[in-house]
Amino acid sequence: MALVSIQIAYNLSYRCNQNVFVSWVLECGDSDSLIGIDLGTTYSCVAAYRDGQIEIIPNDQGNKITPSWVAFTDTLRLVGEAAKNQAASNAQRTIFDVKRFDDYEVSRYINFLPYKVVDKDGSPYIEVKVFSPEQISAMILGKIKETAEAYLWKKVEAYFSDAQRQATKNAGTIAGLNVLRIINEPTAAAIAYGLNKKCGKKSIVVYDLGGGTFDVSILTIENGIFEVRATSGDTQLGGEDFNHRDMNYFIKLIKKKYGKDINEDSKALGKLRRECERAKKTLSSQHQVQVEIVSF
Repeated sequence: MALVSIQIAYNLSYRCNQNVFVSWVLECGDSDSLIGIDLGTTYSCVAAYRDGQIEIIPNDQGNKITPSWVAFTDTLRLVGEAAKNQAASNAQRTIFDVKRFDDYEVSRYINFLPYKVVDKDGSPYIEVKVFSPEQISAMILGKIKETAEAYLWKKVEAYFSDAQRQATKNAGTIAGLNVLRIINEPTAAAIAYGLNKKCGKKSIVVYDLGGGTFDVSILTIENGIFEVRATSGDTQLGGEDFNHRDMNYFIKLIKKKYGKDINEDSKALGKLRRECERAKKTLSSQHQVQVEIVSF
């Protein structure tokens, strides 16, 4: 049994509250209703804007965020909680973190993935069958779309207009979404912040530390007009990087202390990943946490 106490303090906030609205703006049946989708690296969520109010839409499990996970069994395709909950017994066919594959600098964390990533025409593909990251993202978006339709009792239209990122555009097209606009996350947060505020000119800084990226924007708000003055970020810094740093520490510790290399054991990596994620969340409210892994 590997028993280690770590005292690394993380202070992470989870998205999809009333202050974070849209990364996608989508038409929903009529011009009076819009939905926004935050397609996140680790979690995704959807909100509706109608009658001047923002409503965070719960999924079929009653949760306001849905894990950005997809899994394949012999007979089923699972998305969200259902996919994540069965990962321990189906590690090599359970897919997560695909949003990061839009950046080709994946070599430094690809070894932590229990599923196989292959090269196809110079692009990363996930080998279950062989799916592109855009196809996996489209499956997540399809689930989010179903959640919105069930909640609003309206169909999400299926044509596509202007998009700013080709990979996201492909995923939206596959999922059958009518994307009116794609907004980066700090800008979306700023819009939500200033949506109902009447004030003079104000400058604000918005930062978004997500599962896969860290983004910062400086904006001015004046009489409902938003102007982005500067934006920057790191596409390779997020909550998953904290997980990977902790995993790497424990992998080395286990090898040194017990003489066991778990890098090639997908089930062991899955157990370690879950424990590292649990520890990270606990450290948001406590100064230390004990990581216990009974066996591999």
